[in-house]
Amino acid sequence: MKISEVIVVEGKNDSNVLKSYIDCDTIETFGSNISTETLAYIQETQKKRGVIIFTDPDAPGERIRTIINQHVKGCKNAFIEKNKAKTTKKVGIEHASKEDILESLAHLMTYRETEETLSYEEFIELGFTGRSNSGSLREAVSSRLHIGRPNAKTLFKRLNMLQMQKEDIEKLMREII
Repeated sequence: MKISEVIVVEGKNDSNVLKSYIDCDTIETFGSNISTETLAYIQETQKKRGVIIFTDPDAPGERIRTIINQHVKGCKNAFIEKNKAKTTKKVGIEHASKEDILESLAHLMTYRETEETLSYEEFIELGFTGRSNSGSLREAVSSRLHIGRPNAKTLFKRLNMLQMQKEDIEKLMREII
C-alpha cells in the first residue's frame, strides 16, 4: 500500500512502524514542542503533497494535532483508539497492530472551518455531557465514527466538522444501542 500524502507522527519509532507496514514518507515532530521550522515544513508539505496527522491517542498527541491543524489548513487526520495503541506502560502509534493502523488510515477526517450543524444544546440533549453514562456514550459514538476518543468539547467540534446533525447522531445511536 502506497500513501501519497506525508504522515506526521511524533517520533522515530512511529515512523519505523508505519514504514514497515506501508510505503509512506513521514515527518516527525519530536514531541509536543513543535518548532516553527517543523510547522513551516509541514505547511510546505501540505501545499505540495498533502499531510495526514497521525499522533498518539493521548494528551500530548492531541496537543500536537491541535497545533498543526491551527497552523496548517486542510490537513487530513487519522485517529486510533487508545486501547489499540498501548502496552501496559506506554501509549503510541508504534504499539498498534498493522490492522489497526490500516483501519485508522482508511477513515481520515479533514479539519475545516465550517458552520455549526449541531448546537451545544442539542449536544447536551443527546446525552454527551452531564449524565452518568455520557463518557461511555461519547466513546461508543467516537469509536463508530473513527474519530479517536475525545472529551466532550472535542467531540462537539468533531461532530460539527463532520457536518453531523442531531438526526444523524440519533440514528447512529440507535444503531449502536
